[in-house]
Amino acid sequence: MPHVAALFRYPVKGFTPAASDTLRVQDDGRIAGDRVLAFRFADAATPEERDGLDYWPKAKGLALQDFPALAALRLHFDDAGLRVRIDHGDRMLVEAGLDAEGRRRLTAAVTAFVADSPEGARVQRPGRLPLVLVGDGMSSRFQDRPRGYVSLHGQGSVDALAGALGGAVDHRRFRSNIVVAGLDPWEELDWSAVRIGDVDLVAEGPIVRCLATHADPDTGRRDLPVLTTLTRGLGQSEPTLGRLLLPVAGGGVIRVGDEVRPVRAAVA
Repeated sequence: MPHVAALFRYPVKGFTPAASDTLRVQDDGRIAGDRVLAFRFADAATPEERDGLDYWPKAKGLALQDFPALAALRLHFDDAGLRVRIDHGDRMLVEAGLDAEGRRRLTAAVTAFVADSPEGARVQRPGRLPLVLVGDGMSSRFQDRPRGYVSLHGQGSVDALAGALGGAVDHRRFRSNIVVAGLDPWEELDWSAVRIGDVDLVAEGPIVRCLATHADPDTGRRDLPVLTTLTRGLGQSEPTLGRLLLPVAGGGVIRVGDEVRPVRAAVA
């Protein structure tokens, strides 16, 4: 029986996932506590607008697609105290709150790390420095798409990709909120709706992947050609893995172990 195998939220865009036994889907379709902070370039510290909604393009801030070395950092976010700690290996780079001085210290430490990474030249381009840490630490705002969405993928799809690559693939590369076990490969792409536990969701678009998936989630090194394997190796027209979802009527709580009951799209 398909069931929820793992749940994640990502407090800071592009940084460490926080595993959890439960996630709360908000009425607006975002996950509570997910992407509540982001390091943005100096010229992109305020949102753009798309379809009447705030839009924070990931290419205008620190994100794994352009700065894969971020995956080597371990970020811990204290929701109650609104404090951030960032470690690199066995060394703490910084720990600070979200007041003005704390944000200055956090951005200084992250800037120094990124500048010294293989992608360091990218952050030196005009308009990018100084970095700005945006967000209040509570409001979910910095997903890749203005509408938000819950993201989900099936472990079966990751296993099929691993077979094409000839080795294991860590599902953390795909940074989904929900990982489902017990599905056939790519089955989630055929859904029109799904009930997870007591939460009803409608299936929106498939998730077209980016270079973030090439980065090893522990080392930050680009070591697997995920995108070309999905297209050239597996015959997809676009490199796709996973599904976007929205709640049908209000949100709710999803738990590890919840049963997943999909509704498949009708075949014309």
